[in-house]
Amino acid sequence: MTSDRRDKGSHRIPIKFTDADEETRSADEMDRQDPDNQGEDVLSDADYDFTTEDLFGSGGVETDETAGGPDTAELIATRAELKRVEAENSELKDRLARRQADFENYRKRVERERSETYNRVVADVAAKLLPVLDNLKRALDSEASVEASESDEFRHFLSGVDLIYKQLYGVLDALGVKPIAAVGEQFDPHVHEAVTTEATDEYEPDTVMQEIVAGYRLGDKLIRPALVKVAKRE
Repeated sequence: MTSDRRDKGSHRIPIKFTDADEETRSADEMDRQDPDNQGEDVLSDADYDFTTEDLFGSGGVETDETAGGPDTAELIATRAELKRVEAENSELKDRLARRQADFENYRKRVERERSETYNRVVADVAAKLLPVLDNLKRALDSEASVEASESDEFRHFLSGVDLIYKQLYGVLDALGVKPIAAVGEQFDPHVHEAVTTEATDEYEPDTVMQEIVAGYRLGDKLIRPALVKVAKRE
């Protein structure tokens, strides 16, 4: 019997109390006296002073991620795929923005080149038609003082010339060709070309007093400067 008790005792786990837990040992003694623990004394917090490392080791509590189950592997793969898709989406957005910017620059450049080409062609055509317009105007000015004794046929001829002049002038105006203001304007070397000067008190100095040949422009483009006479001080 004695040997059996010793074998059983060898498997017991010794419990070590600290010096500060005198009250706890007293409570243990009371528990042994009162196994049903009918009294009000309970174990102190020191008896439950242990951590998860004491229970599960230094690795802590195992979770699904640390356990490496199939759900965890699928979650990791999904996150990696999500990051890849987000990066690819961001790159595609950047490429789309660059393509849109390039297309907008291309569109503006084409429109600018088309406008410049149009203005250049119209200016070239107008420059060739302006001498014809000038000759028609000179013909009308020279015959403006026709006497009433002239034949009806000649007056009809002058009316036809005047009609051609107005039609040609209307075509140039529809193309955007506009005359340059001259008489009474301050002399501007950018649009006026002084042929001669004249001392006069009728106009302020550097004022255009007569237009010899009309000038024309197309928008900001100068087709032909106006040939003018400029006033000066006496």
